[in-house]
Amino acid sequence: MIWKTKDHTFDLAGRGLIMGVLNVTPDSFSDGGRYFDPEVAAARAVEMEAEGADIIDIGGESTRPGAKPVPEEEELRRVIPVITAVRRRTSAAISIDTMKASVARAATAAGAGIINDISGLHYDPAMAAAAAETGAGLVLMHMRGTPQTMQQQPHYADVVAEVRTSLTESIQRALDAGVALEAIVTDPGIGFGKTLEHNLALLRSPQAFAIHDRPVLIGVSRKSLFAKILGSTAAPARLWPTVALTAAMREKGARIFRVHDVRENAQALRMIEAILA
Repeated sequence: MIWKTKDHTFDLAGRGLIMGVLNVTPDSFSDGGRYFDPEVAAARAVEMEAEGADIIDIGGESTRPGAKPVPEEEELRRVIPVITAVRRRTSAAISIDTMKASVARAATAAGAGIINDISGLHYDPAMAAAAAETGAGLVLMHMRGTPQTMQQQPHYADVVAEVRTSLTESIQRALDAGVALEAIVTDPGIGFGKTLEHNLALLRSPQAFAIHDRPVLIGVSRKSLFAKILGSTAAPARLWPTVALTAAMREKGARIFRVHDVRENAQALRMIEAILA
């Protein structure tokens, strides 16, 4: 349960991690446009670190269903000043949420130590080499299709088995490129090319994705599955269900939790770990 990133080594045997979401996009579903200014974004990162975030996950391209691709130059323009400002003001690990190898390389040069690739190395053939050469930690997420197409009637015969197989292939692709196994984390991709039933099946078995004993990351924060179950479309109403799932997924073996509301989820994580100790 060791996760080695470019500038941090995390021991996840008894203590999970909170990854705080910092979107620098105009169109993210819950906080689009709020952190476009690098200093405002850095101030939010400082706040999240104080609330218990171990990692600040910075993304410059919205991945909500139907979102349009962002050109490389625009993505770089959005994220690099923010990464520089956040690195200057916090000691937390920084993750770059991107599918582009060029953005990942520039981000790690600016201070990021983790690459969070929602395509699981399927979008950019150069991403695996970029992760290996930079020494960054690598989050491999499962997504079927692209953000533009992923929710167009997703179908699986056995969603848990198929996601596991895909992630196993992504890990092998990373290893073949020279990425160390200890640098890799898996993410089943809740909400990315899945129906509500698919998402629930994945959440019942997070340990199925601990391939080669790698840590599992879960990202459910504020996602639409809560609206489908609970009937509320307001993003703030999804806070406490997210907190509940953080505790439940930690008990089931997940170790890293990507969330918007850091304080509440960090408190839930520390509480459940006190019981599990």
